[in-house]
Amino acid sequence: MIADVDGDLKDFLNVHTPDRVPILALRNMVLFPGVVTPILIGRQTSKALVEKAEKKGLIIGVVAQRDPDVDYPDKHDLYEVGVYAKVMKLLTLPNGNITAILQGLGRLELNEIVSTSPYLEGDVTALEEDLPDPKDREFNTAVADLRDMVSKYVTVSDEIPDEASFAIKNISNTVMMLNFVCTNMPFNYKEKQKLLEIGLVKERLFTTMKMLNREINLQNLKADIRNKTREDIDEQQRNYFLQQQIKNMQAEMGNGESPEKHELLTKGRYKMWKYEMAKYFRKECDKLDNLNPQSPEYNVQLTYLQTLVNLPWGEYTVDDLNLKRAKRILDKDHYGMEKVKERILEYMAVLALRGDLKSPILCLYGPPGVGKTSLGKSIAAAMKRKYVRVSLGGVHDEAEIRGHRRTYIGAMPGRIIKSIQKAGSSNPVFILDEIDKVTQNTHNGDPASALLEVLDPEQNNAFHDNYLDVDYDLSKVLFIATANNLSTIPRPLLDRMEVIDVSGYITEEKIEIAKRHLIPRELDNTGLNINSSLKPSFNKAAIEMIIERYTRESGVRQLEKQINKALRKIAFKRQIEDGAEYKKITPNELEGLLGKPPFYRDIYQGNDYAGVVTGLAWTAVGGEILFIETSLSKGKGSKLTLTGNLGDVMKESAILAVEYVKAHAETLNIDYRVFDNWNIHIHVPEGATPKDGPSAGITIATSIASALTQRKVRKNTAMTGEITLRGKVLPVGGIKEKILAAKRAGITDIVMCQENEKDILEIPDMYLKGVNFHYVENVQDVWDFALTDEVVKNPLDFTIPEEKEKK
Repeated sequence: MIADVDGDLKDFLNVHTPDRVPILALRNMVLFPGVVTPILIGRQTSKALVEKAEKKGLIIGVVAQRDPDVDYPDKHDLYEVGVYAKVMKLLTLPNGNITAILQGLGRLELNEIVSTSPYLEGDVTALEEDLPDPKDREFNTAVADLRDMVSKYVTVSDEIPDEASFAIKNISNTVMMLNFVCTNMPFNYKEKQKLLEIGLVKERLFTTMKMLNREINLQNLKADIRNKTREDIDEQQRNYFLQQQIKNMQAEMGNGESPEKHELLTKGRYKMWKYEMAKYFRKECDKLDNLNPQSPEYNVQLTYLQTLVNLPWGEYTVDDLNLKRAKRILDKDHYGMEKVKERILEYMAVLALRGDLKSPILCLYGPPGVGKTSLGKSIAAAMKRKYVRVSLGGVHDEAEIRGHRRTYIGAMPGRIIKSIQKAGSSNPVFILDEIDKVTQNTHNGDPASALLEVLDPEQNNAFHDNYLDVDYDLSKVLFIATANNLSTIPRPLLDRMEVIDVSGYITEEKIEIAKRHLIPRELDNTGLNINSSLKPSFNKAAIEMIIERYTRESGVRQLEKQINKALRKIAFKRQIEDGAEYKKITPNELEGLLGKPPFYRDIYQGNDYAGVVTGLAWTAVGGEILFIETSLSKGKGSKLTLTGNLGDVMKESAILAVEYVKAHAETLNIDYRVFDNWNIHIHVPEGATPKDGPSAGITIATSIASALTQRKVRKNTAMTGEITLRGKVLPVGGIKEKILAAKRAGITDIVMCQENEKDILEIPDMYLKGVNFHYVENVQDVWDFALTDEVVKNPLDFTIPEEKEKK
């Protein structure tokens, strides 16, 4: 509304100008001279002010707040320029709120707040309006143009009622009309405040026209978008036009960046990436401006950018290369494993000299439970690096390693990149657990082949993840793979790793590991170490009994479980019986804690029978001894029977052994006719256990020779080695594990290939104590040593029945 004023406008605008007036602070709105406006009163201080002003007819000052959220404004919270006003009427709404009808008078300048109770009161100075010359043609023409612009805006806008256009045309006073437009057009309160602060009315007019012209263009743009949307355009085009509208609005408000983009760019400034990568990141961020924040594509792009910015590009932890400290940590955490510790210390020594070095790719190969995985934590602690672990067992999708392309729904980076992001540095100790159990050649690609780029020191400085679609440097990552069986690892992958054999532990080593690590840990887990006076302890004989009679493994995982089981039983008995028994645990108490022993040591069965020979075998849980038994039965001959759940390779070894014995029957003083009248049966006990491999070749040949000659085999002797058809003995693997199995069984002499001597030289003397080694080159050497001259019974009668009758 406009004040109904008679007389000169200038006099009206400049009357009633006291120097000290009550101050009413407005939120999100500005009052102009000559305009009557309803104001909703919310604050108690403002209610007290308007009630007193309406009752006593006071002139008040109305000033806009800079920050609408401030409840108790002071001088610095208010704009300097406001208006004088008077309260024309107060209306009480049904909900109890008060609406004050205010009439704006002349402008004022707020100099100081002199009082805040019961309401604001301030010192002010009246500001005069610089009115234009009534004969100014430019001003008058602009006023007419402003009226037309208001009519045009009312036509294209749904925000202003049509009556506003009628009101504008009927306001004869140009200044009143201008102030009315400034009050009712949809400018924000900061722009309205700028208009109020302009004392030159002509300048205020032109500024208002600029703002109104902007609003008209914006309304035209909206109308244009609506018209195009009404047509059958596809969804992508519609989103583009809507986004253009948002961009234009943001540009007009001076804020063209979304909060997400601003946050990404802020993080990106602190990233230590190369110029090309920074340029690429900025380009990808700019794509957010062309996407609707509500669209799925926006979230996909935002997730991708967050992945990029959260990766530790060029961020490395500082290595601690103190070799003495590292050796101390490795020795404290793990007993044995000398080769692995030596290799890690060598790497740290070279790194200390060079300062920069590509990390090696190590593969720890050995039976379960020997500490391959936990060794990674010790290495990370020794070098003060971050530690991450990825289990590759059963991975069947190549995308698990390389990631998915962003075009797929639910795409994400591969495990390598996600683990690097989790570590927070680009040089962690990275454990690739169970690399031998990666599924190969599936319908989802070949995960094992995808690991080639990761584990190739010449390529992993530019590892390409499908999701990132940019290269990432993995050359500083210390990859440590673990495996139980090298035969299932593809050859190209195995070629890229440095294989370190982590063999099983002998009983003495397991005893030390139990004392130093397993028993203290399980005492903590079971709570039995709380009362030191009742804390149980195991003597050496008890630990050895658990190892020999309650576990059968190369590692110590089952040993740890048995110790935990015994301590749990002790905790249970103490709670039930409230006694202090089992403080000293000896072998006599173990049966009451763990039950009957499920295993017995592989004991040498003696040489009382011909045809029974002790062999040495390697299994996934360590070395074992096995017995090859050969028996003869009368028949048509030329029949070979093999039993004991044997694999193809072991069956071929048996056939080779039989053929070799046939070819060298004269050397053994065997009547060749035995093969025509006697059948040979070879059996390997424990038929439920699958057995395979070539290392039983010389054992089978010796067993057949012993059965045919009835000569005893040398006492406490075991053997291992592959044979050829010519009788040559070939080397085999798993020597250390086989020696441990032989020592457990009480074997004192071991026969093996001459070429395996180099393996024996690498084994510490503590493993070899009490065992004599006999190196051979052919089967004849084996027989010369293993077969004694003592005969079990009379040699077999190989005479054909018809020949007996002739005699």
